[in-house]
Amino acid sequence: MNERNINWLIERRIIFRRDPINDKPTIETHQYKYYEDGTYECYHLFNSKSKITTYKSLKWHLFVLYYLNMDNIINSDFVTVARFIADKQNGFVTFFIKNKLLEEIIGDVLMQGGDPPKNKLRKIIFKMSTGLSTREKLSIVGKLIGRSKLDKETIYQGMIDINSDGVRITTRWLAELLGVSQRTIHRHMCEDLKREKKLMNEEL
Repeated sequence: MNERNINWLIERRIIFRRDPINDKPTIETHQYKYYEDGTYECYHLFNSKSKITTYKSLKWHLFVLYYLNMDNIINSDFVTVARFIADKQNGFVTFFIKNKLLEEIIGDVLMQGGDPPKNKLRKIIFKMSTGLSTREKLSIVGKLIGRSKLDKETIYQGMIDINSDGVRITTRWLAELLGVSQRTIHRHMCEDLKREKKLMNEEL
């Protein structure tokens, strides 16, 4: 499988990662930002070894790239970026896509893009190059948002952090790192979480 050519984006100053700009963290340290009420403004693309595995995911990534860069690049340059991302040889996607379908997706993004793309709620954003292990990250997650009781948000945050380290998500892994039993994890795994877990693992 081809390695992701992230340097191509960096060399062209394409923005693919941005922390919240309107929402302010409740707590900020040199390792993380904590948002007590959560934030939908965190866009961190290509932050793990996961690759894009579906047309739907590809389209969302292109919406985000357009949103983050619309003030800096013209449409023709964005089309070049979109085609580069969609080319399997460049290591971002796991599939080949026909030109006609890709042009339709790009057209939709150019026509509809501009507003903040739909995003997942995040409560903790770990800073780049913190040196924290997956276990250490999950310990912080447990202390900050898992103090009262385990809930969907705590499990989802844990899944994000395990995935961002390129580790396969398992119930046993989550239970051990969040300090609960596997039965407790199973009890809180709704269909949305199961679907997200499956997608994250497939993308590794």
